[in-house]
Amino acid sequence: MEDGKVNKMIGGMPDTVFDCVINYIHDSSDRDAVSLVCRRWYEIDALTRKHVTIALCYTTTPQQLWRRFQHLESLKLKGKPRAVMFNLIPEDWGGYVAPWVEKIARSFSDMKELNFRRMIVRDSDLELLAQSRGPALHVLKLDNCSGFSTDGLLHVGRSCKSLKTLFLGESSIIEKDGEWLHELALNNIVLETLNFYLTDLVKVRFQDLELIARNCRSLVSVKISECELLDLAGFFGSAAALEEFGGGSFGEQPERYSSLSFPPKVRCLGLTYLGRNEMPVLFPFASLLRRLDLLYALLDTEDHCHLIQRCPNLEVLETRNVIGDRGLEILARCCKRLRRLRIEHGAEDEEGLVSHRGLIALAQGCLELEYMAVYVSDITNASLEYIGTYLKNLCDFRLVLLDREERITDLPLDNGVRALLRGCKLRRFAFYIRPGGLTDVGLGYIGQYSPNVRWMLLGSVGESDAGLLEFSRGCPRLQKLEIGACCFSERALAMAALQLTSLRYMWVQGYRASPTAHDLFAMARPFWNIELMPARRVVVSDPLEEAVIVENPAHILAYCSLAGQRTDFPDTVIPLDAAAVPNA
Repeated sequence: MEDGKVNKMIGGMPDTVFDCVINYIHDSSDRDAVSLVCRRWYEIDALTRKHVTIALCYTTTPQQLWRRFQHLESLKLKGKPRAVMFNLIPEDWGGYVAPWVEKIARSFSDMKELNFRRMIVRDSDLELLAQSRGPALHVLKLDNCSGFSTDGLLHVGRSCKSLKTLFLGESSIIEKDGEWLHELALNNIVLETLNFYLTDLVKVRFQDLELIARNCRSLVSVKISECELLDLAGFFGSAAALEEFGGGSFGEQPERYSSLSFPPKVRCLGLTYLGRNEMPVLFPFASLLRRLDLLYALLDTEDHCHLIQRCPNLEVLETRNVIGDRGLEILARCCKRLRRLRIEHGAEDEEGLVSHRGLIALAQGCLELEYMAVYVSDITNASLEYIGTYLKNLCDFRLVLLDREERITDLPLDNGVRALLRGCKLRRFAFYIRPGGLTDVGLGYIGQYSPNVRWMLLGSVGESDAGLLEFSRGCPRLQKLEIGACCFSERALAMAALQLTSLRYMWVQGYRASPTAHDLFAMARPFWNIELMPARRVVVSDPLEEAVIVENPAHILAYCSLAGQRTDFPDTVIPLDAAAVPNA
């Protein structure tokens, strides 16, 4: 059917009208659907698309992106798999930003915002980027990246004078000096967000932060590495528009902080090493706080209870499981506006644990929750049923069952998972438990009742290949699947990848690996790359900070790609070429 006839059937919409309408279509999936209607709409989408997210940098090439979208203003590009954040894959796995920066510098003249996540960035990449796009760049995010030093940041500080956002959070940066921040302070008057939280950048001068605050009157968010908070008095006094602050550190004399004053508009706070004696600095404005990060605070369960009940307007809370069930009960009673909750795993010797008791309280008390990620020590089906019954806004749920307790109150969790998925309209779901925690029946429920889930992480689930195959008959929109510590064979994993009709990415660790990996070739098809990381021994630190050798199980990574097989494999990665195997 010719394009003109298609347009006529749609209603004869003139190009000029559609040109106006498409600028209001921002969702990438909606844009993708529009571009499939006819060639003319495909062309208009190509000309007007402003932002693209590439979930894995090897799924396409910079040249292919340029041919498709020549007027991009914003690009988000992800490199290494998430597993690198948990030290499960080697640092040199790949994810080099260099070819992308070279193409951006040469061809993408409209580019204003760049977000690189879990990628290897060199100083030469930052220098080229600063030279070519510096005056026009508004946003630069190097999120959990590695490979660069403060020399590269120096080029950014000198040349990127229009930067409104500079994000370096959780990146591994080689620190030579603090001149990069000084150059940023001298050259920028429009900065709104500065983040080098959870980095090793400790040579920064508080005078430079104060200069940034004086020069950049729209500065609303600053998150830094460790820095004595008392040295920031001038910074806080100058940053009149500041709404979010994170980082800093406290010294050994808590009484000195009684005079510490934060800017009047601060509503989001995360103070490193905040202890019981320093907690009163928050009390004067605790009732105004909307976001509180206690992940690196030195508070026990009682301290959490004491602080949280003073924060009735809290919408986002991040902490460790030291908050305990009692802390969650206080949270459920006092913080009715809570939308996001993240509870990470604390040290083994910390008091406090989170169980089904705390989850039930949350489900009944925090009805606005949209995101919940929690490490629990005990769990029941009933607690999951409560979540499914009461939390109707929940779209992202992540649960990890720790192995601290020998006996779990109520396993398997088949019925609880079914009730949770039936009651909540989840788009992202993680369920990492322990052997025996979910039978094949429960795994089948996950497939059956996950119609809208696009990303899923499963750990220690199921009993046999049959459970995985039953699961894979559902999940019609699942695009990204991660599986750990499983009992499944290579053949079952390959068949599941074929049955999941929307699957674009699969990462598996700890499966029943064979010597040849031959059965994995059953999932081979055009535009589908398969990579194997064999089991290896790695050196890690034990709780006493002593080096021990542990066995790292084999990994599989399979993903859709328009770029063909990549060529920058380290020795630890083996590409599986189906064409080289007879009868694969």
